[in-house]
Amino acid sequence: MPNPATPVAATLPGSGATTAYAPGPAVRTGAAPAARPAAPVARPYTRPAAAPLVPVQTPRRPVPQLRPTDHFAELLLGVLSGRRPVHSMLRHTVGRAYDDLADLAERGPLRTRGAAPVVRDIGYFEPRPGALEVFARIGAGDRLRAMAFRLEQGRDLRWRCTAVELGGPRRPRADDD
Repeated sequence: MPNPATPVAATLPGSGATTAYAPGPAVRTGAAPAARPAAPVARPYTRPAAAPLVPVQTPRRPVPQLRPTDHFAELLLGVLSGRRPVHSMLRHTVGRAYDDLADLAERGPLRTRGAAPVVRDIGYFEPRPGALEVFARIGAGDRLRAMAFRLEQGRDLRWRCTAVELGGPRRPRADDD
């Protein structure tokens, strides 16, 4: 029987098959076995100098961060449309801004039955470093509203809202503080 490593063409003359193999015992062709190489010398492993420690990666674009104007416009819109509770703005407001925001949210000026309100446009003015006066156009369906707020940067470099207003007549303010 032929060896598994013996080609069928060598076992079956004239078959023309040269890539198929037939099972069977090993058959030696008379060639002398190759001499064994000398045992390898033990050497300590050294990393090739050109091999990088970390595989090369394609450069990634940095994740875009929202500007404070955009971030606060979205936060305020969430509160004034009823999607976020007013108290979620406690750590983002200073002074009368929280009271004004609570009064505005109580009236629900941006609550809609149809399309949810979205920020359509934002602009700002920087009266001094660390202070921004921001306006935003809020759209809900075919209605367009105006929102204005002031941001100030604290010593801890966090931005906080110090005033907020919506377009329309202002409510009279009692000077109780």
